[in-house]
Amino acid sequence: MAVDNKLSIMTVNCKAPLLDVVVAGDWLLDSQIPDLELVLAQLGDGSQFKQLVFSTEALGRWDSLLMTELIRLIAYSEEKDIFVDTKTLPSGIQGLLALVSAVPERAGVRRQLIQVPWLEMIGNSGLHLQNDINALIIFIGNLTLSVAAFFRGKAHFRWLDLWRNIQDCGPSALPIITLISLLVGLILAFVGSVQLSLFGAQLYIADLVGLGMSREMGGLMTAVIMSGRTGAAYAAQLGTMQVNNEIDALETMGFDPMEFLVLPRVLALIFVMPLLCLYADLMGIIGGALVTVNFFEVSLVEYLHRTVNSIHILDLSVGVFKCAVFGVLIALSGCMRGMQCGRSASDVGDATTSAVVTGIVFIVIADSLMTIICNRLGI
Repeated sequence: MAVDNKLSIMTVNCKAPLLDVVVAGDWLLDSQIPDLELVLAQLGDGSQFKQLVFSTEALGRWDSLLMTELIRLIAYSEEKDIFVDTKTLPSGIQGLLALVSAVPERAGVRRQLIQVPWLEMIGNSGLHLQNDINALIIFIGNLTLSVAAFFRGKAHFRWLDLWRNIQDCGPSALPIITLISLLVGLILAFVGSVQLSLFGAQLYIADLVGLGMSREMGGLMTAVIMSGRTGAAYAAQLGTMQVNNEIDALETMGFDPMEFLVLPRVLALIFVMPLLCLYADLMGIIGGALVTVNFFEVSLVEYLHRTVNSIHILDLSVGVFKCAVFGVLIALSGCMRGMQCGRSASDVGDATTSAVVTGIVFIVIADSLMTIICNRLGI
């Protein structure tokens, strides 16, 4: 016979080999888990037993522990083509077992590695790109309408949000802009000195650093930094609002999310980016001065004189204009990905990553096009 929380096995001689599993005692989660391996070992040889029955006369209290072990035992018996007779089990257990077998496993629950053909991957990528382009066009159209409403004085947003966004993407970004711009100026000076020092033209390092920072590197590095800092923040903020249904609540109350949420962020970056570009140019020139004055026997007065003579207002204007365009692209990519975010925390992370990648791609493409245009026009 069986003892508490144990399964005893008794083979009864009959026309067909029969395995009688005696279940006795209290089967509770806080009790010791019984050893089912002895029963499974008896069922290992499918040719020996053809039927399995249960004896539950001595069964006491039970909970999900008994159900778990019975399901495991029945599943293993079915794999061995052994008929399981559950009629001797209590009616409550029979009902639960019937419910388990009546509800099939939901399709798609288990992960399956599907080998996708390369042609299908190309097609899916093309469709995904088309959807992104359509979404971008629609977002730009809605943003244009919001900007037009702003210039007509009919845009509905809080000015406090605009000033707060200017604070976040302006003065709060100065430390990282200072560090990166100084290092970029140092790098430009060292790179230029490799060739210029061969001809004794170390003085012209000032020209290289000044023009490089004012026309190209100042605005470009500022844009890359702001894309990873502010563009990602915009996507995370709007994505979190999407998860919390705050955007839907604004629409229900009659507020246009493009005007109330997106427009202040776009305007903030448009206003701040040119100023950050000029500040980055200054920090880059200072970084170049640190290298030139300390390592190449060029006085600070000579360095400043060459810098003033090499940089013209047109060079600064080109850099500032590029940086303003970059600001629009950063705000566009960050806000668009945030508004497209799904309804889970994972979607917020995906939207943030996509915003940074999209912003940097837009910046590189726009910078290349504007550089080619300036070269063709002789600017």
